[in-house]
Amino acid sequence: MICEDGRMELANSVLSPSQREHALAALAEQEFDVLVIGGGVTGAGTALDAASRGLRVALVEMRDWAAGTSSRSGKLFHGGLRYLEQFNFGLVREALKERGLMLEKLCPHLVHPIEFIYPIEHRIWERAYMGAGLFLYDTIGGAGAVPRHKHLSRKQVLSRAPGLSQKSLVGGISFFDAQVDDSRHTLELVRTAAAYGAVAATALKVIGISHDESGVVTGADVKDLESGREFHIAAKTVINATGVWTDSLQKMAGGSSDFSVQASKGVHILVPRDRIDSEVSVFVRAEDSVMFIRTWGAHWLIGTTDTPWEQGLDHPAASATDIEYLLRNVNRVLNVELSVDDIDGVYAGLRPLIRGKAGATSDLSREHAVETSVPGFTTIAGGKYTTYRVMAEDVVNAAIDDLQSRGLAQDIPESDTQNILLIGATHLTEVQAQLRSNGKTLGLSVEGIDHLLGRYGSMTRDLTSILKYRPELAQPIAGGAGYLRVEAVYAVTHEGALHIDDILTRRTHLSIETPDQGLEAAAEVVQIMGAELGWDQDRVDRELTHYQDRVAAELQAHVAQTDSAAMAARNQVQDIRLTTV
Repeated sequence: MICEDGRMELANSVLSPSQREHALAALAEQEFDVLVIGGGVTGAGTALDAASRGLRVALVEMRDWAAGTSSRSGKLFHGGLRYLEQFNFGLVREALKERGLMLEKLCPHLVHPIEFIYPIEHRIWERAYMGAGLFLYDTIGGAGAVPRHKHLSRKQVLSRAPGLSQKSLVGGISFFDAQVDDSRHTLELVRTAAAYGAVAATALKVIGISHDESGVVTGADVKDLESGREFHIAAKTVINATGVWTDSLQKMAGGSSDFSVQASKGVHILVPRDRIDSEVSVFVRAEDSVMFIRTWGAHWLIGTTDTPWEQGLDHPAASATDIEYLLRNVNRVLNVELSVDDIDGVYAGLRPLIRGKAGATSDLSREHAVETSVPGFTTIAGGKYTTYRVMAEDVVNAAIDDLQSRGLAQDIPESDTQNILLIGATHLTEVQAQLRSNGKTLGLSVEGIDHLLGRYGSMTRDLTSILKYRPELAQPIAGGAGYLRVEAVYAVTHEGALHIDDILTRRTHLSIETPDQGLEAAAEVVQIMGAELGWDQDRVDRELTHYQDRVAAELQAHVAQTDSAAMAARNQVQDIRLTTV
């Protein structure tokens, strides 16, 4: 909720075990104006948009916050240079405006400028062509948010990126985009929505959409995957923000939709920074698309692929063919080739691409679609991570239109999310200065403080408050790539983590940032988490074994040659929520 001075009531944003119990009770007992289904970036952004307009909002997610595509993105806020080639200037302008908002205002602790070099192999036409595109990129929407592009000579390129192949290199162009920790950003959106009054809970699977006698949607039946309990959530209108699961929920609601969603798989790999000799990230053309070789902490994050996906949606799997494609295309521009042995982490995500049906009248030109196909049921699908806020505004507007058409709402204010800081951005400058001046008294180095500030922003004060009473938690997690024990505790007490996979994959990124996929760290994290949640030894053993089995299944998938074989290997171990009840 909002205090009299306009500040968010941050205490309401805490996603603790007790908060989940209160949320479940509220979801079962109250009627909401809006029920948002889907806890990815679009659903979280939608919940924030609706709650900040004064609507009573419920937000439910089948697994964990950002468990699907929103933790498996390219981790960039960008306009999309390739859209310029398609003359889709409107989408690029919109995306660049959003990039600027994130960098300068809404969440600067999570979004940072990142410099790329585009290597040029054709002296005249390629420099002119890319230079013209980057001039537009600098001016049509995001001017001032990041430095403008610069043309570089061959010598200048090699001085900054000696690891690039010199064989065909004639020069380059430097430009900037923005990098984001996607899963942490989505989590902060959820917590900010909760601060505005949204009732949010994970591990709630929608098993049915309810209707009244006239066919109007009145809410959803859900199953708590932690306890097995089933109950009904009453809502005046429902928003379907489930990404690649859109069609299945639409089928539950009934009615006829003008579009469906086609999943497209995108795969990324991570290799240690010392494997590529460069101080800047690199943007290159691949066989059939473009590829980013970008810095990510102690790693290079390389991707992505773009292939149709016809397998199961819960656990998309990277195959050996995907990995070979990435290595083949990245090695084309390097003077020392990478191999499979250099890879520390691999992840695959699914893009929800819009596919219009024959005779459809929906306007799909903005790369996302909004449709109220049944009274009381509105779907948002497609789009890109960068434009989540615009998508949220559009779908909430449509849901409000639906409510007003049925006489259930009036005088709802316009969206103001362009002015709503995420909770970690509130009082950020003040907190940064304070913690950097006294971090040593908490047993943290300057690097440790900056590590926490870059992940939690002003919420770092919550973690340092824990350290005052539990100083032993300032120590790094064993095998944890620099993550601290206090972060595992905080993931449980404030961020809604219910299983060790939530911490190793989304609250941190240990599952892709360590050569053992977080196996050593898992042994310590499960003990920390078990102590906070009161697990007995059997539960500790089950959680640890499940994570070990999941890693083994993923590694088996990575040597399979086809999508179907990779999926068969990965599906040997389901998400723990989908197997416990």
